[in-house]
Amino acid sequence: MPPWRGEGSLSVFVSLLLVGSSLAAPQLAMEAASQTIVDDNAAGLSTGVNRIIGGIISYARWPADLPRTPRTMCVAGTPQLTDHIAPAVPGGKSIAVRRLSAPANGSGCDILFLGRMPAADRQRLIAWVRGRPVLTITDDDPGCSYGAMFCLRTRAPGVSFSVNLDAIGRGPLRIDPRVLKIGSDGDAS
Repeated sequence: MPPWRGEGSLSVFVSLLLVGSSLAAPQLAMEAASQTIVDDNAAGLSTGVNRIIGGIISYARWPADLPRTPRTMCVAGTPQLTDHIAPAVPGGKSIAVRRLSAPANGSGCDILFLGRMPAADRQRLIAWVRGRPVLTITDDDPGCSYGAMFCLRTRAPGVSFSVNLDAIGRGPLRIDPRVLKIGSDGDAS
């Protein structure tokens, strides 16, 4: 019997396939990351959410006059899908993560992650980032109706996301069309 046919080998084979696909092409990494979030436990969900966030970040292109490295992700409010935001960006690019206090603006943020917060705070932050090169992601607006560019949601068997084309179109960031297609299909998982 071939070694890949043994008990538990399917998960090893899938893991190897996912690792290979993440090295081969960013769009495959995004699809693979979103498909692997099957664990019902918090650690599995947290890992999956961070892979999805990292995949989304890898598709964003900031204007050439903003060559800042590492990019800074600011977390506002209380994330709903994970207690630990640490984006896993393909290619090993690092993302600095910092917490924003509720009344702060997004100054110094390349990426703004919006968790649960009062509506007025959310509206103020979204208004502040309009027209600026700031990628916005939320896990507290599954319908993507409050102005974030990408909206995470739980969906069997894991996590998927929606894309807000209007919000993306209002700013100077460029988002690779492949991630827009994945999100607009409504099924990133």
